[in-house]
Amino acid sequence: MFDLEKIQEQLLFNPDNRLLFNSSFFLFYFLFVLAIYQLLYKHKVSRVLFFTLCSLYFFYKACGWYVSFIVIAAVIDFNLSNAIYKLNDKYKKKLLLIFSVLINLSLLAFFKYTDFFIEIINDLKLGNIQPLNLVVPIGISFYTFENLSYTVDVYRGKFKPVSSFLDYCFFLSFFPKLVMGPIVRAADFVPQIRQDIHISAADVSKGLYLIMAGLFKKVVISDYINVNFVQYVFDDPSRHTGAECLFAVYAYAMVIYCDFSGYSDMAIGMGKWMGFDININFDSPYQSKNITEFWRRWHISLSSWLKDYLYIALGGNRKGNVRTYINLLITMLLGGLWHGASFNFIIWGGLHGLALAAHKMIAQAKFKMPSWLSLIITFHFVCFCWIFFKSKSFDTSSAIISQIFTNFNAASLMPLFAAYSTVMVIMAIGYLLHAIPKSGENKFEDLLTRSPLAIKMVVLSLLIWVVIQIKQAEPVMPIYLQF
Repeated sequence: MFDLEKIQEQLLFNPDNRLLFNSSFFLFYFLFVLAIYQLLYKHKVSRVLFFTLCSLYFFYKACGWYVSFIVIAAVIDFNLSNAIYKLNDKYKKKLLLIFSVLINLSLLAFFKYTDFFIEIINDLKLGNIQPLNLVVPIGISFYTFENLSYTVDVYRGKFKPVSSFLDYCFFLSFFPKLVMGPIVRAADFVPQIRQDIHISAADVSKGLYLIMAGLFKKVVISDYINVNFVQYVFDDPSRHTGAECLFAVYAYAMVIYCDFSGYSDMAIGMGKWMGFDININFDSPYQSKNITEFWRRWHISLSSWLKDYLYIALGGNRKGNVRTYINLLITMLLGGLWHGASFNFIIWGGLHGLALAAHKMIAQAKFKMPSWLSLIITFHFVCFCWIFFKSKSFDTSSAIISQIFTNFNAASLMPLFAAYSTVMVIMAIGYLLHAIPKSGENKFEDLLTRSPLAIKMVVLSLLIWVVIQIKQAEPVMPIYLQF
């Protein structure tokens, strides 16, 4: 007999059991979507409608009735972008664009920054306002940026808006990239919506490789290291030696990379299985030899968005060196604020902005250093910045830095490695895999693609076995879910 109450409980939103890629329910949901998709993919309207409904349901299972916000955003920007496209009056077009920007940013700012500004007002004794304790809707930063880029591109004449609201809603809500990105440009994605779907054996193999790689990064590397080491140290760094704090920073660098790039890989892989191409979001960022290269490799969809819609809009490098440095700093400060309402995020963004400006100066001076030294300096600067990104407060980040520089205690290294031997091994595996050249990664991917189905199933089964052995008792929330 079916237990209707349990079935209903599974189908309804549960804040303690959100539908995410690493949740047990998602596997069955994704297989269901793929099965129905096989019947519909040749029928364009039915396919788009089915996918849109599935995506909105996925979003509902991830964040409850906040799903209504993405529908409201779609209605507003679909109509505004079409109105902008049809108008000939440049002044009226600009007014509608400004209105679109204000609507999108106001909604984002209300949820993400209202309590932050209330806290500042209260701290400065300018008032005594009760915090609203707002819950930030999952994915709001990602779909807000997609809305903005869509409308701006229409205004700039780079893109003709879709005439079907269903197509726009599909573009905005496509569930593999909805919750945590990548931030997809309409010009890259919209033309694929109505095209004939042809999923080749190479697409299936590529998708399988990306899903397996993403699952391994997220569950085996990131979740395990985060739960069993990083969180202990960052919860109260004053209780740990400088050596423990330093290795926790190195560990977090791998945690955040594997967490977010793993989720992005799975999203891109699922897109492959459905006949849609989503651009890569990470390209071995810790192999970068300068901070500018790092931002070409890290969270590529965000860094390119900030460059195209903020840095260039501010004037880019077209108004002299000083203005270029200021534009870089403003861009990264706002990029830091995009991640969350915290002074630590602003510090993180400001440090990266200053580093980008400094690299511009160094490049103009034609100063060069050995590649290996540039790589080490860049990596450690990025790690230093991660301290502010990860810490819950400035006091926490200060304590981490203080412990590293004043209480290192090299004698604690051996006990540290002994106490966290599994963590250290998994962390080393993560860094070794990350250090593999792109050519080596491509060779392994090609080898898996050409392998017989039986070999692929063996590899997949082995991965599932490893995931089961390592997996935490409760799903670990993705780090970028909060953004």
